[in-house]
Amino acid sequence: MISLERDGTLAIATLAWAPVNAINEEWLARLEAVMDGISDASVLLLRSDQKAFCAGADLELMRSRFEAAEGRALMVGLARGMQRVFARLERLPQMTLAEIGGAAMGGGLELALACDLRIAAETARLGLPEVRLGLLPGAGGTQRLPRVAGEAAARRLILGAEVVTGAQAAQLNIVQWAVPAAELAARARALAADIAAMPAAALAEAKRCLGAAGGYEREIEATARLLAQDETQARVRAFLEKRR
Repeated sequence: MISLERDGTLAIATLAWAPVNAINEEWLARLEAVMDGISDASVLLLRSDQKAFCAGADLELMRSRFEAAEGRALMVGLARGMQRVFARLERLPQMTLAEIGGAAMGGGLELALACDLRIAAETARLGLPEVRLGLLPGAGGTQRLPRVAGEAAARRLILGAEVVTGAQAAQLNIVQWAVPAAELAARARALAADIAAMPAAALAEAKRCLGAAGGYEREIEATARLLAQDETQARVRAFLEKRR
């Protein structure tokens, strides 16, 4: 369903729920178990070995539930669970990178938006098309997409139910990089490995400050903590010696 492997301080979670990594309660529980298992990692790379990155909520599950009030309540519960698990992903101290090789639709894009960084194949398809079904992106999409890409882009995708390519997503700042599909896996792995080679404490402190409102004092407090770290002192000392 979701496998986890390690390469030093880099954790790699591979979505492997055929055929499209559809999200249900079991899938969410597995993603939480993955997050439980990476406490000593500094970077989490989230990728897929399926044709799609993640197609969102399980449509068969929706079909079986939406006609009865009890079933609709279960679907609301699933949306609430997605919100909770994606919020936990967003709050991880680890830097998170989503590698989007195929379709990231609905909850799949909301999953990627909960990551710090996103790299996509130029040909990938990304969208939040829920309003076409009389719904809305209820797993954080209306909140995160405006923060990530700006209100204009968020209104374009959500209210227009528009699906864009990875190349277009990069132009709209939904993803930070768009690369040829054949290069995606190598580029994502190299990027994740490069970041994983950086001090974990510095990554965690920087991420915490990026997410803080009025974070100037937090920057000072984090700087003081980092300056006291042996690894920081060794790296700064080596840098100064090299400059000399």
